[in-house]
Formats: sequence, C-alpha cells, structure tokens
Amino acid sequence: MPQYLLSVHHAEGGPDMTDEERERSFADTGVVNEEMRQAGVWVFAGGLHSPSTARVVRAKDGALLHTDGPFLEGKEHIGGFWIIEAAGDDAAMAWADKATVACRAAVEVRPFQ
Repeated sequence: MPQYLLSVHHAEGGPDMTDEERERSFADTGVVNEEMRQAGVWVFAGGLHSPSTARVVRAKDGALLHTDGPFLEGKEHIGGFWIIEAAGDDAAMAWADKATVACRAAVEVRPFQ
C-alpha cells in the first residue's frame, strides 16, 4: 500500500486557541490517531516543538555548518505529521479530512516516492 505524509501546517500570528480549545484539539487528534490504528493505516505520527527549536545542517565547501532556527524563514511552519498507509489518494485525503478537523489546522497530503 502507498504511504503518505500528512503534515499539519500552522500560521504564525494566526488565531490562538484557548487552553480549553487546545485540550479539545489534542483529544480529538487522539481519537483520529486511534481510528487510524484500528483501520490499520497508522504508521507513525508526532507533534513538533516550535520552529525556534530547529537546527539546520548544511554542507558547504567540504565543511558542515550548523545554524539555529528553521530551514525556511516564513510565517507558516509544520507543527506535526502523520505517516499513513492508504489504498490510494482518495483514502489518504479522507484521513486528511478527519485530521484537519481534529487538529484545527491545514493538513497537506503528499505521497512517498
């Protein structure tokens, strides 16, 4: 079965959730995770810390350079992801529908090569 990356995108400066909304989102995401496991599509998932915690390694002229901060400077960042195995694009999109409602953020769907 093909594997897909479902990546959760957050926008800086977007509307903040209240603590109650955030807890509800976490609970709803947990329900989707369990549905994925029960359906046999769940491979791995994880939430990410803030982009300020990122580190980038680059190779330049034979040297490795380490820098603090995200690879791309932008107003949007990946906040978490799922890796799933789905029967095809339509099935992956159906899971993304559930995921975006649960986590209250945009979800990008991309198949692995």
